[in-house]
Amino acid sequence: MNRQFERYLQISLVILDLLILNVLYFFSKIFFNGQAFSNNLSAYNQYWGIANAIWILLSFFLRTYTEKVILNFEYFTKRTIQVYLLWIILILFYLYFSNEFRISHSFIIFNILSFGCGLLINRFLYLGLKNYFRHSHSLLKKVIILGYNDTAKKLAKYFEEDSINTRLIGFIEDNENIYELSHYPVLSDISDTLEVAKELGAQEIFSTITPEQNKDIYSLMYQAEKECIRFKIVPNLSVFITREVHIDYFGDLPILSLRSEPLDDVGNRIKKRALDIIVSALVIILILSWLVPLLGLLIFIESGWPVFFKQLRTGKDKRSFYCIKFRSMKLNKDADLKQATQNDMRVTKIGKFIRKSSLDEVPQFFNVLIGEMSLIGPRPHMLKHTSDYSQVVDDYMVRQFIKPGITGWAQIHGYRGEITNPEQIQMRVDKDLWYLENWTLWLDIQILFMTIYYVLKGDENAF
Repeated sequence: MNRQFERYLQISLVILDLLILNVLYFFSKIFFNGQAFSNNLSAYNQYWGIANAIWILLSFFLRTYTEKVILNFEYFTKRTIQVYLLWIILILFYLYFSNEFRISHSFIIFNILSFGCGLLINRFLYLGLKNYFRHSHSLLKKVIILGYNDTAKKLAKYFEEDSINTRLIGFIEDNENIYELSHYPVLSDISDTLEVAKELGAQEIFSTITPEQNKDIYSLMYQAEKECIRFKIVPNLSVFITREVHIDYFGDLPILSLRSEPLDDVGNRIKKRALDIIVSALVIILILSWLVPLLGLLIFIESGWPVFFKQLRTGKDKRSFYCIKFRSMKLNKDADLKQATQNDMRVTKIGKFIRKSSLDEVPQFFNVLIGEMSLIGPRPHMLKHTSDYSQVVDDYMVRQFIKPGITGWAQIHGYRGEITNPEQIQMRVDKDLWYLENWTLWLDIQILFMTIYYVLKGDENAF
Protein backbone atom coordinates (compact mmCIF):
# COMPACT_ATOMS: atom_id res chain seq x y z
CA MET A 1 0.00 0.00 0.00
CA ASN A 2 1.13 3.57 -0.66
CA ARG A 3 3.10 4.67 2.43
CA GLN A 4 2.05 8.31 2.20
CA PHE A 5 -1.59 7.29 1.95
CA GLU A 6 -1.02 4.99 4.91
CA ARG A 7 0.27 7.90 7.02
CA TYR A 8 -2.73 10.05 6.05
CA LEU A 9 -5.04 7.23 7.14
CA GLN A 10 -3.27 6.87 10.49
CA ILE A 11 -3.35 10.62 11.18
CA SER A 12 -7.02 10.79 10.19
CA LEU A 13 -7.95 8.00 12.58
CA VAL A 14 -6.03 9.57 15.48
CA ILE A 15 -7.68 12.95 14.85
CA LEU A 16 -11.16 11.39 14.52
CA ASP A 17 -10.88 9.59 17.87
CA LEU A 18 -9.50 12.63 19.72
CA LEU A 19 -12.14 14.80 18.07
CA ILE A 20 -14.97 12.55 19.21
CA LEU A 21 -13.50 12.39 22.74
CA ASN A 22 -13.33 16.18 23.06
CA VAL A 23 -16.59 16.98 21.26
CA LEU A 24 -18.46 14.56 23.53
CA TYR A 25 -16.78 16.05 26.60
CA PHE A 26 -18.04 19.52 25.74
CA PHE A 27 -21.43 18.10 24.75
CA SER A 28 -21.59 16.41 28.17
CA LYS A 29 -20.83 19.73 29.86
CA ILE A 30 -23.66 21.40 27.95
CA PHE A 31 -26.03 18.50 28.67
CA PHE A 32 -25.27 18.59 32.42
CA ASN A 33 -24.85 22.33 32.61
CA GLY A 34 -25.49 23.75 36.05
CA GLN A 35 -24.04 25.45 39.09
CA ALA A 36 -21.75 22.46 39.76
CA PHE A 37 -19.67 23.25 36.65
CA SER A 38 -19.02 26.88 37.51
CA ASN A 39 -18.10 26.00 41.09
CA ASN A 40 -15.74 23.15 40.13
CA LEU A 41 -14.43 24.27 36.74
CA SER A 42 -10.82 23.35 37.55
CA ALA A 43 -11.80 19.78 38.47
CA TYR A 44 -13.65 19.29 35.18
CA ASN A 45 -10.82 20.82 33.14
CA GLN A 46 -8.31 18.56 34.89
CA TYR A 47 -10.48 15.52 34.11
CA TRP A 48 -10.62 16.65 30.47
CA GLY A 49 -6.82 16.85 30.25
CA ILE A 50 -6.30 13.51 32.02
CA ALA A 51 -8.85 11.74 29.77
CA ASN A 52 -7.00 12.95 26.65
CA ALA A 53 -3.56 12.09 28.06
CA ILE A 54 -4.60 8.57 29.06
CA TRP A 55 -6.14 7.86 25.65
CA ILE A 56 -3.04 9.12 23.81
CA LEU A 57 -0.62 7.15 26.03
CA LEU A 58 -2.62 3.93 25.83
CA SER A 59 -2.94 4.24 22.06
CA PHE A 60 0.81 4.77 21.80
CA PHE A 61 1.86 1.95 24.13
CA LEU A 62 -0.64 -0.56 22.71
CA ARG A 63 0.07 0.53 19.10
CA THR A 64 -3.58 1.11 18.22
CA TYR A 65 -2.93 2.99 14.98
CA THR A 66 -0.02 0.99 13.56
CA GLU A 67 -0.23 -0.16 9.94
CA LYS A 68 -0.64 -3.82 10.87
CA VAL A 69 -3.63 -3.02 13.11
CA ILE A 70 -5.56 -0.51 11.02
CA LEU A 71 -5.39 -2.56 7.84
CA ASN A 72 -7.56 -5.27 9.41
CA PHE A 73 -10.99 -4.01 10.50
CA GLU A 74 -11.62 -6.89 12.92
CA TYR A 75 -8.19 -6.51 14.54
CA PHE A 76 -8.54 -2.72 14.67
CA THR A 77 -11.95 -2.95 16.35
CA LYS A 78 -10.68 -5.52 18.86
CA ARG A 79 -7.67 -3.36 19.74
CA THR A 80 -9.94 -0.31 20.12
CA ILE A 81 -12.15 -2.18 22.60
CA GLN A 82 -9.08 -3.23 24.60
CA VAL A 83 -7.77 0.32 24.78
CA TYR A 84 -11.23 1.70 25.60
CA LEU A 85 -11.68 -0.71 28.54
CA LEU A 86 -8.23 0.12 29.90
CA TRP A 87 -9.04 3.82 29.45
CA ILE A 88 -12.16 3.40 31.61
CA ILE A 89 -10.18 1.55 34.31
CA LEU A 90 -7.48 4.23 34.45
CA ILE A 91 -10.07 7.03 34.47
CA LEU A 92 -11.79 5.39 37.46
CA PHE A 93 -8.41 4.92 39.16
CA TYR A 94 -7.66 8.60 38.63
CA LEU A 95 -11.02 9.69 40.05
CA TYR A 96 -10.65 7.39 43.07
CA PHE A 97 -7.05 8.17 44.03
CA SER A 98 -7.33 11.91 43.33
CA ASN A 99 -10.53 12.13 45.41
CA GLU A 100 -12.27 14.07 42.66
CA PHE A 101 -15.73 13.78 44.19
CA ARG A 102 -16.67 17.22 42.89
CA ILE A 103 -17.31 15.84 39.42
CA SER A 104 -20.87 14.69 38.80
CA HIS A 105 -21.20 10.89 38.65
CA SER A 106 -23.88 11.23 36.00
CA PHE A 107 -21.51 13.34 33.92
CA ILE A 108 -18.74 10.71 34.18
CA ILE A 109 -21.05 7.83 33.23
CA PHE A 110 -22.56 9.77 30.32
CA ASN A 111 -19.14 10.87 29.06
CA ILE A 112 -17.63 7.36 29.22
CA LEU A 113 -20.60 5.66 27.52
CA SER A 114 -20.98 8.34 24.85
CA PHE A 115 -17.26 8.09 24.04
CA GLY A 116 -17.67 4.34 23.57
CA CYS A 117 -20.57 4.94 21.17
CA GLY A 118 -18.52 7.59 19.38
CA LEU A 119 -15.62 5.15 18.90
CA LEU A 120 -18.04 2.60 17.48
CA ILE A 121 -19.36 5.18 14.99
CA ASN A 122 -15.78 6.10 14.07
CA ARG A 123 -14.96 2.46 13.33
CA PHE A 124 -17.91 2.17 10.95
CA LEU A 125 -16.85 5.45 9.32
CA TYR A 126 -13.40 3.91 8.91
CA LEU A 127 -14.95 0.79 7.35
CA GLY A 128 -16.81 3.00 4.89
CA LEU A 129 -13.65 4.96 4.06
CA LYS A 130 -11.71 1.72 3.58
CA ASN A 131 -14.35 0.34 1.20
CA TYR A 132 -14.43 3.66 -0.66
CA PHE A 133 -10.67 3.65 -1.17
CA ARG A 134 -10.73 0.00 -2.15
CA HIS A 135 -13.26 0.62 -4.93
CA SER A 136 -12.35 4.16 -5.95
CA HIS A 137 -11.06 4.07 -9.53
CA SER A 138 -9.13 7.31 -9.08
CA LEU A 139 -7.09 5.82 -6.20
CA LEU A 140 -6.99 2.20 -7.33
CA LYS A 141 -3.60 0.77 -8.27
CA LYS A 142 -3.66 -2.24 -10.61
CA VAL A 143 -0.85 -4.75 -10.30
CA ILE A 144 0.26 -7.91 -12.10
CA ILE A 145 2.32 -10.73 -10.59
CA LEU A 146 4.96 -12.20 -12.89
CA GLY A 147 5.36 -15.92 -12.19
CA TYR A 148 3.04 -18.47 -10.61
CA ASN A 149 4.77 -20.18 -7.68
CA ASP A 150 4.60 -20.33 -3.88
CA THR A 151 5.97 -16.79 -3.51
CA ALA A 152 3.43 -15.47 -6.05
CA LYS A 153 0.54 -17.16 -4.24
CA LYS A 154 1.69 -15.76 -0.89
CA LEU A 155 2.01 -12.27 -2.42
CA ALA A 156 -1.51 -12.53 -3.86
CA LYS A 157 -2.82 -13.45 -0.42
CA TYR A 158 -1.12 -10.38 1.10
CA PHE A 159 -2.73 -8.16 -1.53
CA GLU A 160 -6.12 -9.60 -0.60
CA GLU A 161 -5.67 -9.14 3.14
CA ASP A 162 -3.64 -5.97 3.58
CA SER A 163 -3.94 -3.65 0.63
CA ILE A 164 -6.57 -0.93 0.56
CA ASN A 165 -5.96 0.73 -2.78
CA THR A 166 -4.37 -2.16 -4.71
CA ARG A 167 -6.14 -4.65 -7.00
CA LEU A 168 -4.44 -7.73 -8.38
CA ILE A 169 -5.38 -8.27 -12.03
CA GLY A 170 -3.77 -11.69 -12.45
CA PHE A 171 -0.61 -13.73 -13.01
CA ILE A 172 1.70 -13.98 -15.99
CA GLU A 173 3.44 -17.31 -16.49
CA ASP A 174 4.43 -19.69 -19.29
CA ASN A 175 1.91 -22.52 -19.73
CA GLU A 176 4.44 -25.30 -19.13
CA ASN A 177 5.04 -23.98 -15.58
CA ILE A 178 1.38 -24.07 -14.50
CA TYR A 179 0.21 -27.26 -12.79
CA GLU A 180 -2.91 -26.14 -10.90
CA LEU A 181 -5.87 -23.76 -11.02
CA SER A 182 -5.38 -20.25 -9.61
CA HIS A 183 -7.73 -17.81 -7.87
CA TYR A 184 -6.76 -15.15 -10.42
CA PRO A 185 -6.50 -15.50 -14.20
CA VAL A 186 -3.20 -16.40 -15.85
CA LEU A 187 -3.12 -13.57 -18.40
CA SER A 188 -0.38 -14.56 -20.83
CA ASP A 189 3.10 -15.98 -21.35
CA ILE A 190 6.10 -14.06 -19.98
CA SER A 191 7.01 -12.86 -23.50
CA ASP A 192 3.76 -10.84 -23.71
CA THR A 193 4.05 -9.24 -20.24
CA LEU A 194 4.34 -5.60 -21.34
CA GLU A 195 1.59 -5.78 -23.94
CA VAL A 196 -0.85 -7.25 -21.41
CA ALA A 197 0.17 -4.75 -18.72
CA LYS A 198 -0.43 -1.79 -21.04
CA GLU A 199 -3.70 -3.20 -22.34
CA LEU A 200 -5.13 -3.74 -18.83
CA GLY A 201 -3.75 -0.49 -17.42
CA ALA A 202 -1.43 -2.04 -14.81
CA GLN A 203 0.74 0.44 -12.92
CA GLU A 204 3.05 -2.10 -11.27
CA ILE A 205 4.53 -5.51 -12.04
CA PHE A 206 5.74 -7.69 -9.15
CA SER A 207 8.14 -10.33 -10.42
CA THR A 208 8.56 -13.49 -8.35
CA ILE A 209 11.00 -14.66 -11.01
CA THR A 210 14.51 -13.32 -10.41
CA PRO A 211 16.99 -12.33 -13.14
CA GLU A 212 19.12 -15.31 -12.08
CA GLN A 213 16.24 -17.62 -12.98
CA ASN A 214 15.38 -15.89 -16.26
CA LYS A 215 17.86 -13.54 -17.94
CA ASP A 216 15.03 -11.81 -19.85
CA ILE A 217 13.83 -10.21 -16.58
CA TYR A 218 16.55 -7.52 -16.81
CA SER A 219 15.36 -6.45 -20.23
CA LEU A 220 11.72 -6.57 -19.16
CA MET A 221 12.50 -4.40 -16.14
CA TYR A 222 14.01 -1.59 -18.25
CA GLN A 223 11.29 -1.79 -20.91
CA ALA A 224 8.58 -1.53 -18.23
CA GLU A 225 10.07 1.68 -16.84
CA LYS A 226 10.11 3.18 -20.35
CA GLU A 227 6.35 2.54 -20.41
CA CYS A 228 6.02 4.19 -16.95
CA ILE A 229 5.16 0.87 -15.36
CA ARG A 230 6.94 0.22 -12.06
CA PHE A 231 8.78 -3.11 -11.93
CA LYS A 232 9.53 -4.75 -8.55
CA ILE A 233 11.28 -8.02 -7.80
CA VAL A 234 10.17 -10.28 -4.93
CA PRO A 235 13.07 -12.69 -4.24
CA ASN A 236 12.42 -16.21 -2.96
CA LEU A 237 15.04 -16.58 -0.23
CA SER A 238 14.27 -20.28 0.19
CA VAL A 239 16.67 -20.84 -2.71
CA PHE A 240 19.48 -19.95 -0.27
CA ILE A 241 17.90 -20.45 3.17
CA THR A 242 15.75 -23.44 4.11
CA ARG A 243 13.76 -21.73 6.88
CA GLU A 244 11.80 -18.51 7.35
CA VAL A 245 13.95 -15.44 7.95
CA HIS A 246 13.33 -11.90 9.15
CA ILE A 247 14.49 -9.04 6.93
CA ASP A 248 15.51 -5.66 8.32
CA TYR A 249 17.42 -2.77 6.80
CA PHE A 250 20.58 -0.98 7.92
CA GLY A 251 20.55 2.07 5.67
CA ASP A 252 19.91 0.54 2.25
CA LEU A 253 21.50 -2.81 3.12
CA PRO A 254 19.09 -5.74 3.74
CA ILE A 255 19.95 -7.68 6.91
CA LEU A 256 18.68 -11.25 7.27
CA SER A 257 18.16 -12.80 10.70
CA LEU A 258 16.59 -16.04 11.82
CA ARG A 259 13.75 -14.35 13.70
CA SER A 260 12.01 -11.08 14.47
CA GLU A 261 12.81 -9.65 17.92
CA PRO A 262 10.50 -6.78 18.92
CA LEU A 263 12.45 -6.31 22.17
CA ASP A 264 15.61 -5.58 20.19
CA ASP A 265 14.04 -2.14 19.70
CA VAL A 266 15.03 0.34 22.44
CA GLY A 267 11.55 1.88 22.56
CA ASN A 268 9.94 -1.50 23.20
CA ARG A 269 12.46 -2.32 25.92
CA ILE A 270 11.64 0.98 27.63
CA LYS A 271 7.90 0.16 27.54
CA LYS A 272 8.47 -3.30 29.00
CA ARG A 273 10.81 -1.97 31.69
CA ALA A 274 8.32 0.74 32.65
CA LEU A 275 5.60 -1.91 33.14
CA ASP A 276 8.04 -4.01 35.19
CA ILE A 277 8.94 -1.12 37.50
CA ILE A 278 5.35 0.10 38.02
CA VAL A 279 3.84 -3.34 38.74
CA SER A 280 6.72 -4.67 40.86
CA ALA A 281 6.85 -1.48 42.94
CA LEU A 282 3.09 -1.66 43.59
CA VAL A 283 3.29 -5.35 44.56
CA ILE A 284 6.22 -4.75 46.90
CA ILE A 285 4.51 -1.79 48.60
CA LEU A 286 0.96 -3.13 48.74
CA ILE A 287 1.49 -6.90 49.13
CA LEU A 288 5.04 -7.89 50.07
CA SER A 289 5.16 -5.27 52.85
CA TRP A 290 2.83 -7.48 54.93
CA LEU A 291 3.18 -10.86 53.19
CA VAL A 292 6.94 -11.22 53.83
CA PRO A 293 6.63 -10.85 57.64
CA LEU A 294 3.58 -13.15 57.73
CA LEU A 295 4.97 -16.01 55.60
CA GLY A 296 8.45 -15.46 56.99
CA LEU A 297 7.14 -16.07 60.51
CA LEU A 298 5.28 -19.24 59.46
CA ILE A 299 8.35 -20.62 57.65
CA PHE A 300 10.58 -19.82 60.64
CA ILE A 301 8.20 -21.49 63.10
CA GLU A 302 8.10 -24.71 61.06
CA SER A 303 11.67 -25.09 59.84
CA GLY A 304 13.79 -22.19 61.10
CA TRP A 305 16.11 -19.99 59.07
CA PRO A 306 16.55 -18.95 56.32
CA VAL A 307 13.15 -17.64 55.25
CA PHE A 308 14.27 -17.01 51.66
CA PHE A 309 15.85 -19.45 49.23
CA LYS A 310 18.36 -17.97 46.78
CA GLN A 311 19.54 -19.99 43.81
CA LEU A 312 21.83 -19.18 40.89
CA ARG A 313 19.83 -19.31 37.67
CA THR A 314 20.50 -18.41 34.06
CA GLY A 315 19.41 -14.91 33.01
CA LYS A 316 19.56 -12.80 29.89
CA ASP A 317 22.60 -13.42 27.66
CA LYS A 318 23.64 -16.40 29.87
CA ARG A 319 24.41 -14.09 32.82
CA SER A 320 23.63 -15.88 36.08
CA PHE A 321 21.78 -14.19 38.95
CA TYR A 322 20.35 -15.13 42.34
CA CYS A 323 16.64 -15.89 41.97
CA ILE A 324 14.78 -15.23 45.24
CA LYS A 325 11.92 -17.41 46.53
CA PHE A 326 10.26 -18.15 49.83
CA ARG A 327 11.90 -21.33 51.11
CA SER A 328 9.46 -24.20 50.63
CA MET A 329 11.80 -27.14 51.29
CA LYS A 330 13.89 -28.46 54.11
CA LEU A 331 17.56 -27.60 53.76
CA ASN A 332 19.11 -30.23 51.48
CA LYS A 333 22.25 -30.76 49.42
CA ASP A 334 20.30 -31.49 46.19
CA ALA A 335 18.59 -28.08 46.00
CA ASP A 336 20.79 -26.90 43.12
CA LEU A 337 20.69 -30.22 41.25
CA LYS A 338 17.29 -31.84 41.59
CA GLN A 339 13.98 -30.28 40.54
CA ALA A 340 10.95 -30.56 42.82
CA THR A 341 8.76 -33.57 42.04
CA GLN A 342 5.23 -34.56 42.98
CA ASN A 343 5.03 -35.71 46.63
CA ASP A 344 8.61 -34.56 47.13
CA MET A 345 9.63 -35.43 50.71
CA ARG A 346 11.80 -32.31 50.91
CA VAL A 347 8.78 -29.96 50.75
CA THR A 348 7.57 -28.63 54.12
CA LYS A 349 3.92 -28.28 55.17
CA ILE A 350 3.87 -24.52 54.65
CA GLY A 351 5.92 -25.16 51.50
CA LYS A 352 3.14 -27.28 49.98
CA PHE A 353 0.72 -24.40 50.45
CA ILE A 354 2.92 -21.63 49.04
CA ARG A 355 4.02 -23.78 46.09
CA LYS A 356 0.43 -24.73 45.24
CA SER A 357 -0.67 -21.10 45.43
CA SER A 358 2.55 -19.85 43.71
CA LEU A 359 3.26 -17.57 46.69
CA ASP A 360 6.81 -18.95 46.82
CA GLU A 361 7.56 -17.00 43.61
CA VAL A 362 6.35 -13.62 44.90
CA PRO A 363 9.77 -12.42 46.23
CA GLN A 364 10.96 -12.43 42.60
CA PHE A 365 9.29 -9.04 42.26
CA PHE A 366 12.50 -7.79 43.93
CA ASN A 367 14.47 -9.39 41.07
CA VAL A 368 12.16 -7.58 38.64
CA LEU A 369 12.54 -4.22 40.34
CA ILE A 370 16.35 -4.32 40.22
CA GLY A 371 16.29 -5.43 36.59
CA GLU A 372 17.51 -9.04 36.80
CA MET A 373 14.11 -10.40 35.72
CA SER A 374 10.96 -9.19 34.00
CA LEU A 375 7.32 -9.77 34.91
CA ILE A 376 6.86 -11.80 31.72
CA GLY A 377 9.46 -13.98 30.04
CA PRO A 378 10.88 -17.51 29.93
CA ARG A 379 11.14 -19.06 33.39
CA PRO A 380 14.77 -19.07 34.62
CA HIS A 381 16.27 -22.53 35.14
CA MET A 382 19.01 -23.59 37.52
CA LEU A 383 22.47 -23.65 35.92
CA LYS A 384 22.66 -27.43 35.68
CA HIS A 385 19.29 -27.64 33.91
CA THR A 386 20.34 -24.91 31.47
CA SER A 387 23.39 -26.98 30.59
CA ASP A 388 21.35 -30.19 30.30
CA TYR A 389 18.40 -28.81 28.32
CA SER A 390 20.61 -26.94 25.86
CA GLN A 391 21.96 -30.34 24.80
CA VAL A 392 18.44 -31.66 24.21
CA VAL A 393 16.74 -28.72 22.42
CA ASP A 394 18.64 -26.97 19.60
CA ASP A 395 17.05 -23.53 20.09
CA TYR A 396 17.03 -23.66 23.89
CA MET A 397 19.61 -20.89 24.42
CA VAL A 398 17.66 -18.48 22.19
CA ARG A 399 15.25 -18.01 25.10
CA GLN A 400 18.13 -16.32 26.94
CA PHE A 401 18.01 -13.41 24.44
CA ILE A 402 15.49 -11.75 26.78
CA LYS A 403 15.15 -11.45 30.55
CA PRO A 404 13.56 -14.38 32.37
CA GLY A 405 10.13 -13.77 33.86
CA ILE A 406 8.04 -14.57 36.92
CA THR A 407 5.45 -15.96 34.53
CA GLY A 408 5.31 -16.45 30.79
CA TRP A 409 3.49 -17.59 27.66
CA ALA A 410 4.45 -21.21 28.36
CA GLN A 411 3.16 -21.09 31.95
CA ILE A 412 -0.33 -19.85 31.08
CA HIS A 413 -0.55 -22.69 28.55
CA GLY A 414 0.04 -25.28 31.27
CA TYR A 415 3.78 -25.84 30.80
CA ARG A 416 5.07 -25.55 34.35
CA GLY A 417 6.23 -27.85 37.12
CA GLU A 418 8.27 -31.02 36.78
CA ILE A 419 9.87 -31.92 33.43
CA THR A 420 9.88 -35.68 32.87
CA ASN A 421 10.64 -36.05 29.14
CA PRO A 422 12.34 -34.12 26.27
CA GLU A 423 8.97 -33.32 24.62
CA GLN A 424 7.93 -31.22 27.62
CA ILE A 425 10.99 -28.97 27.50
CA GLN A 426 10.67 -28.72 23.70
CA MET A 427 7.08 -27.47 24.04
CA ARG A 428 8.13 -24.91 26.66
CA VAL A 429 10.94 -23.64 24.48
CA ASP A 430 8.57 -23.37 21.50
CA LYS A 431 6.20 -21.20 23.57
CA ASP A 432 9.08 -19.07 24.87
CA LEU A 433 10.39 -18.46 21.33
CA TRP A 434 6.91 -17.56 20.09
CA TYR A 435 6.71 -14.96 22.87
CA LEU A 436 10.17 -13.60 21.99
CA GLU A 437 9.19 -13.19 18.33
CA ASN A 438 5.67 -11.79 18.91
CA TRP A 439 6.10 -9.56 21.98
CA THR A 440 3.78 -6.61 22.49
CA LEU A 441 2.98 -4.63 25.62
CA TRP A 442 -0.63 -5.77 25.35
CA LEU A 443 0.54 -9.41 25.25
CA ASP A 444 2.39 -8.85 28.55
CA ILE A 445 -0.76 -7.39 30.11
CA GLN A 446 -2.82 -10.35 28.84
CA ILE A 447 -0.35 -12.84 30.32
CA LEU A 448 -0.42 -11.00 33.66
CA PHE A 449 -4.21 -11.21 33.90
CA MET A 450 -4.24 -14.85 32.75
CA THR A 451 -1.62 -15.70 35.39
CA ILE A 452 -3.73 -14.11 38.14
CA TYR A 453 -6.73 -16.10 36.90
CA TYR A 454 -4.86 -19.42 36.95
CA VAL A 455 -3.34 -18.70 40.38
CA LEU A 456 -6.83 -18.08 41.82
CA LYS A 457 -8.23 -21.08 39.98
CA GLY A 458 -5.39 -23.38 41.01
CA ASP A 459 -2.97 -25.32 38.80
CA GLU A 460 -2.61 -29.10 38.98
CA ASN A 461 1.01 -28.80 37.82
CA ALA A 462 1.93 -26.66 40.84
CA PHE A 463 3.34 -28.85 43.61
